[in-house]
Parts: sequence; structure tokens; C-alpha cells
Amino acid sequence: MAAVLAAAAGRVCYGAFRAAWRGFSSVPEKGSCCSYSSLVWAFQTRCSISAPWNVTVEQHRQSSFFNTLTADELWKGALAETGVGVKKGRGKRRKKKLRKNLNRGQEIGEGRSGFLWPGLNAPLIQSGRVQAVTRRKKEERERIQSEIVQQRDTWEKRRKIKVKREGGWSGKCWGGVILDPPDPGPNGETYEDFETRVIEVKNVFCMKAKEGRKKSIRALVAIGNGKGAAGFAMGKAGDRMNALRKAKNKAIRCLHFIELYQNHTIYHDIAVKFKSTTIRMKKQNKGYGLRCHRAIITICKLIGIKDMYAKVSGSKNLINVTRALFKGLTQQETHQQLANQKSLYVVEFREEQGPLPIVVALPEGTVREDPEPEDEVPDTKLEWSEVKEAQGMKKSPWVNVRRTVW
Repeated sequence: MAAVLAAAAGRVCYGAFRAAWRGFSSVPEKGSCCSYSSLVWAFQTRCSISAPWNVTVEQHRQSSFFNTLTADELWKGALAETGVGVKKGRGKRRKKKLRKNLNRGQEIGEGRSGFLWPGLNAPLIQSGRVQAVTRRKKEERERIQSEIVQQRDTWEKRRKIKVKREGGWSGKCWGGVILDPPDPGPNGETYEDFETRVIEVKNVFCMKAKEGRKKSIRALVAIGNGKGAAGFAMGKAGDRMNALRKAKNKAIRCLHFIELYQNHTIYHDIAVKFKSTTIRMKKQNKGYGLRCHRAIITICKLIGIKDMYAKVSGSKNLINVTRALFKGLTQQETHQQLANQKSLYVVEFREEQGPLPIVVALPEGTVREDPEPEDEVPDTKLEWSEVKEAQGMKKSPWVNVRRTVW
């Protein structure tokens, strides 16, 4: 009889142990007791155990694929950034998968039930007391849910709306397109008075050991305030918008100040060469306008130059053209700098004054008595196209073209 009672008691204790043990795992530890009241209550009521146990109980979570890996590791597998997935579509123009923000449009702690969780969507301590979990009223719950749904609908409409590009050179070309001002600086400074324009957007490729032929977007952006401060920079990224953002934020940190003559043109004629690109710039009077390459016109408007002639010869690479233009404009000498260098008066002849010179700059030091020596044979570089035009030898390419008469 005693054996039967012992066996029955053992089964009861085993059943209570299984009922209270679900979801927990034990770690033996000397001199410690159970910290979970459900397990203690089960053994004390069903098995009549009043002495403390010599084990500790820890909550155990059933592991799976989604809670053993971190979010970065899961995204890496979904986007195929490493491993075999990178080599798929090698060299093909497949659309790259982008990482999405799954928390966008979600508010931590908010739900349809409308509970207020202290520390998430409600203050943890109020009036010196720790707040308990409460619930909102029905009207307030409906109002918050409608606001969240309305915000998601607004984002969905923005995503579907196509942004109309304005200010480009042509319909399908990104050159000349106006961008938003650069992002605010670290101290909160803004650049609303600067205008940003795209010079070039190009697809570039790089060979990688694992990925093969990897595609990137390279953007060339110029920025200026129309008062002599201007700069340019290049940005490279996997997508176009990130490349443009990088380029304009870098350009605002690489500004040049260019001196302007009477706030409309350059001080003197400039001939500059960068690699295989040569640019010849000529100073012009007011009202002449900008007669030059379309990239140079865009940059001159950002600088504040209104009247200038420029001829590009050699390579028409837009990066070389931009660098050559800034190289020539930053190396020009003002009238005051020329007067100090030569220790002479700098004069200028204008049509309205006739043969009478106008003094435009005085040297800061002593004036040199002997004049500037002149060569017997002027060392002037002439363009063959200009010589033929001056002598009447240049003909239009349309002279010998036969036109069809209808």
C-alpha cells in the first residue's frame, strides 16, 4: 500500500513539474531558490513541498531561423550581398534589390487595442510614480489609427508620383537639371542661397573578384551662389539619387572664389589646358551674353558671369571641361594684382572714350620708371580658324549642299 501511495504521489509531482516547467530551463546552482512563483506554487500546493529548491529557473525561448540571426544577417541573405547570390546575373543589367525600412509608418507600442505601455508610447514616471499599463478610450484609438493610415496613404502617393525635372539641357539628359540645396551642416548652417545643377550622370563599371562586372552611378555636380563662390565635385553610389546627394554635399565643401570684373565678366582673356582639353575664354562687354559650351554656360551662371566667349577644343569630356574652366578662372589676375606685379599703372581702352586710356589700377608700392619692354615680333598664339575667318577664307559647310526644291 505504501508503494502504491508513493507511486501516485510521484505521478502527481511529475505532472505538476511538467505543467510548471513548460517554457523554462533549469540551471543547478547551490544555495539558490526558484524565482518563478508559478513553479514554487505548483510544488508547494500539489506536492506539499515547503523547503526551498536548490535550482534556479530561466525562461527559455524556442529558437528558430528568425530569432537566431540578426537583422543585418537576414537582410544580407535577402539582398544576396555575399555568397552565390552575388554571382547570379553576372554582367547583366538586373535591377538591384534595395534594403527597405520595415519600421516606416509604425509607432512603437501603438496598436489597434490602444494600450499605453510605460516607456514605449507613454511616460514611464509621472508625478514621481511609476505608471501602470492603461488603455485609451475608443474615440482616441480610432483617431490615432486614422492618422497612421492617412500618413501611409500619403507616402504611397508620393512614391507613385513622378518628379518632373526642370532646367535640363534636353529631355532625356540629366545635364543642367536643378537639384535641392545641400544638406545642412553639422552646426545647423543651411545653403538656401546656393543653386545646385547637374553636369553629368554616367554609368560606370568595375570588375570585382566575386561580383564580376559591378555597376555604379557617377554624378558630376556644380554649385554656386551667383556672386563668385562656386565649386564642383563628383559622387559615386549604387543608385542615382545617392550619387547626386554625395556630389552636392561634397561640392559645398570645395568652394572657389572667382573674381568678376564689374560683376559681369572676367578680367582678361584666358587660355588654359587640362590634359587634352583646351579652353580659350575672351572678355566681353555688357549685353554680349554667354556664347560657349552648354556645360560652361551652366557653370558661368552659377558663378555670376553674364558675358563671355569660350571655345573648347580637343577632348569634350565634361569632367575635363569643368576642371579646365575652374583652373583658368582661379588663375586669372585682377587689375590690382597685375599693377602690383609690374609696378606700373594698368590702363584700359574703351569705345566710349576713344583713344584716351582709363586708369583702372594703381600699384601699391613705388611706380617703375622704365616701361614694360615690347618684343619686336609679337609672340601671339593665333587660331587657324580665326585667321581664315579674318582673311575671308572660311566658308560655310552648307555652301555646296544642294537643296531640294519642292
